[in-house]
Amino acid sequence: MHEMAITQSVVDAVCEHAGGRRVHSVKLEVGALCAIVPAAMEFCFGLATEGTVADGATLDVDIRPGSARCRSCFASFALDDPILLCPCGSADVEILEGRDLKILSMEVS
Repeated sequence: MHEMAITQSVVDAVCEHAGGRRVHSVKLEVGALCAIVPAAMEFCFGLATEGTVADGATLDVDIRPGSARCRSCFASFALDDPILLCPCGSADVEILEGRDLKILSMEVS
């Protein structure tokens, strides 16, 4: 499960940025092509935050669709999963969006 490693990295960054302040919530934007399961990430978040300034914080994960452009027909299209096929049937596509993970905000006190 790659969610644990990714979540641990997020928690490390959040705790470092919090500078000792209590973290109440974290909001993430995750590209659909990262193949993250939000429920698994939320479970891992609870484990990774134990004993940190983010212990008990809530996690809000917003999955954003990916997008690609076909090198054969030049069409741009949305991608909701890592199956990289253009509607024309070509697999020769360039991914434009959907592989990123951003910490959008965190609430601290």
